[in-house]
Amino acid sequence: MLQSIHHCAIICSDYARSKYFYTEILGLTILAENYRADRQSFKLDLALPDGSQIELFSFVEPPKRISRPEACGLRHLAFRVDKLRESD
Repeated sequence: MLQSIHHCAIICSDYARSKYFYTEILGLTILAENYRADRQSFKLDLALPDGSQIELFSFVEPPKRISRPEACGLRHLAFRVDKLRESD
């Protein structure tokens, strides 16, 4: 049923620096870039070579993460599937 990861979402602390890293250092292609004025936030969609994507978000003052390895870190991960139910 599971085909691949569709996208993962990451919240960055420095949008310009993160955009530079993903596009200039890693060479990912920008699919879309949107400024969301109501949130004072950017959303950058990036294509990975295998067809999956990274959604890069920025926020004015995101909460700090706990620096322990057991802390939750990834905003979300989405999978690509053939179908949700056997009957589909």
